Amino acid sequence: MRKTYLAVTALRILLVVAFALLLLFQVMSLPGQFAHMAAESPQLAYLQWPLTVFSIVELLCVQAVIVSTWKLLTLVKHDRIFSKASLAWVDVIVWAVVAAWILLLGVFLFVGFNADDPGMPLLMFLFVVAGAVLGLLLVVLRAVLRQAITLRTDMDAVI
Repeated sequence: MRKTYLAVTALRILLVVAFALLLLFQVMSLPGQFAHMAAESPQLAYLQWPLTVFSIVELLCVQAVIVSTWKLLTLVKHDRIFSKASLAWVDVIVWAVVAAWILLLGVFLFVGFNADDPGMPLLMFLFVVAGAVLGLLLVVLRAVLRQAITLRTDMDAVI
């Protein structure tokens, strides 16, 4: 139990740091970076706002995963992870990954149809495949959690 407490505490510290860094990127770094890109490369200025919106929404999806993970850690801490409350937070994670993947797929298609060399489309394809693997893995793990909840509920009824 002590190891679990330490792991949960360490993970929470890292989640706070990650959330703060993502917020910094959303508010300051990425909008400034894309404004600088538009000023330096006028031929790419039309991409400033689509890239800004894309990056902010992608980071919002990651932040939703962080908040959901925090809530799941709270359920772990209180030994309630195998309850129906955990499914709602896992659903948030799954839908955030799906939303981020759909946006990434759209950018991949845009880049793929407009690229001059295959390097960037191949890299983007790797990210699309990795996102699909992550999403499908989460769906399978959600099914495992649902089965564990059912077993826990059955065991509680017997005891």
